[in-house]
Amino acid sequence: MGEQSIQTPFLKRGEEHKSCKKIWRSVIWLLISLTALILIYITTGENSSPLSLWVQVGDVLKSHKVTNKVQSSVAVESLEAVVAADDARCSEIGVSILRAGGHAVDAAVSVALCVGVVNPMASGIGGGGFMVVRSAATSRSQAFDFRETAPAAASQNMYQNNLDNKYNGALAVGVPSEIAGLRKAWLEHGRLPWKTLFQPAIRLAKDGFIVAPYLASSISSYAATIKKDPGLQKVYAPNGELLQAGETCYNHQLGLSLEAIAEGGLEAFYNGPIGEALVNDVRAGGGILTMDDLRNYEVKVTDALEVNTMGFNIFGMPAPSSGTLGLALVLNILNGYENTDDAKGMLGLHRFVEALKHMFGLRMNLGDPDFVDISKTASEMLSPSFAKKIQGRIFDNTTFPSEYYMPGWSQIQDHGTSHFCIVDADRNAISMTTTVNYPFGGGMVSQATGILLNNEMADFSVPTEISPDSLPPSPTNFIAPNKRPLSSMTPIIIVKDGQLAGVIGGSGGLYIIPAVLQVFLNHFILGLEPLDAVQSPRVYHKLVPNVVYYENWTVIDGDHIELSDDEKEFLKERGHVLEAKSGGAVSQLIVQTLKTPFENRRLSYNHKQVFKGMLTGVSDPRKDGKPAGY
Repeated sequence: MGEQSIQTPFLKRGEEHKSCKKIWRSVIWLLISLTALILIYITTGENSSPLSLWVQVGDVLKSHKVTNKVQSSVAVESLEAVVAADDARCSEIGVSILRAGGHAVDAAVSVALCVGVVNPMASGIGGGGFMVVRSAATSRSQAFDFRETAPAAASQNMYQNNLDNKYNGALAVGVPSEIAGLRKAWLEHGRLPWKTLFQPAIRLAKDGFIVAPYLASSISSYAATIKKDPGLQKVYAPNGELLQAGETCYNHQLGLSLEAIAEGGLEAFYNGPIGEALVNDVRAGGGILTMDDLRNYEVKVTDALEVNTMGFNIFGMPAPSSGTLGLALVLNILNGYENTDDAKGMLGLHRFVEALKHMFGLRMNLGDPDFVDISKTASEMLSPSFAKKIQGRIFDNTTFPSEYYMPGWSQIQDHGTSHFCIVDADRNAISMTTTVNYPFGGGMVSQATGILLNNEMADFSVPTEISPDSLPPSPTNFIAPNKRPLSSMTPIIIVKDGQLAGVIGGSGGLYIIPAVLQVFLNHFILGLEPLDAVQSPRVYHKLVPNVVYYENWTVIDGDHIELSDDEKEFLKERGHVLEAKSGGAVSQLIVQTLKTPFENRRLSYNHKQVFKGMLTGVSDPRKDGKPAGY
């Protein structure tokens, strides 16, 4: 664990004996555990990894009951390693992988599989995502793009007769790609056996997991969707009754699919029985997914997109993610003021909102660079000089109608997702966002596999979809076979003076970019403590409608989050239209705090020094996650 003061409270009379009994029980329990470990080691042979042995010990001692508790959000500190996921059980699983000697990518595999089981409304192996990986040894930051693609039979006008099919059912399914992305990253960085990394998620799926309040709320909100689909109903409304918080959920079929992929690797999913069963279910529902779509899917691996601003190097995803480019533009606009104090206070909030509106005016010019030329827009969004020009269009005493910010196209209102951050003992870092798009994806579970299917086709623009704002759909984001749709996901890794400074990301569709920006500004520019940086009330904007949405809601842990009256009044005085919102994005954060150079612990990689400072991890209280460390 991280360095912390340990205080021993005075015991009341008669409690000393109870305390001693507790200590002896702990010692006896430890001896039983070690004995079980030795017996399993003898019977399984020396080829078993330490982690796989502990998993088997867990089967004997039923230790999964300990990590199956739903716990509220807190910050955690450690000098070694931290995982911040949006579910406490998944953070603990990730830390167990790191403690066993795993690389941050090993932990990412287990955490992603875990959140796909316990937060199925947001992510899972039926979806896809983005992962940014920073290697401490090489200082290289990589972008792993495993965004779902349109099936080969998809076309620009495939929804012209029924727009609902873009959002619901089998025709909304993009090529599932999470397993491909995890496998690709693991092959390059992983240390522990692939099969071992699946065991915690398999057990949660087959043995059952406790339904957390956030999942219970989603089940209730999407009751009609769940009861409409036999696969969803079997898992989340067994016997016709919706699962409630505290009840146990089982997805035995998903557990069997995870077992097959653990044994068979990529082939089992993309060229084997799991993929075949999945495709059959999709096609039986009227979808166009084929085995060739699965076989031909490729993960894109590039250097991460780097943004240098405000004294930091920020590494994120290139297009078709609009997150890093959007973040770059807003930060460069704010950085264009004479000093960082100009980003602070209520005036800083007004300027931030105005910068967001200009960013959203440009965002829909982006798309998949393998299919459309977005080089001009991307260059502008990265350019400090372009940001300076936009800054000249921001006035401190007023705001303007949406047309002033020159939006060309209607926004895609993407949804959902799950995000987690990982930093391991070697200071390798992961920022990963994964999604099935809308809550419960397209409202369909493949009954043969237990896999909840995405509706990622909803993130494409289509020519016949006329939005309420009367703006036309964006041609750069039109459907084409094998094309990736535009995304708001914004996983980032922050570096200061060559050393890891932080990891941030979020979930919540179009609100992700504003949320990640505000968490970054709150901590790295405004100096808030990590927990306060995440918990602080946020504002959001979509440009159209021209409304500032401000948080006003009581979150799962009972805290009430609301923008202050003074800030609301300040924005109103400048002409902003405000609307309260009982919801928003969910963000995870890990910060590394370094002391003076001579006080930091050091690692050496080929004459390169990596400092190990205190890690602080925060899981957003807006969901029921909790970070973990050791």
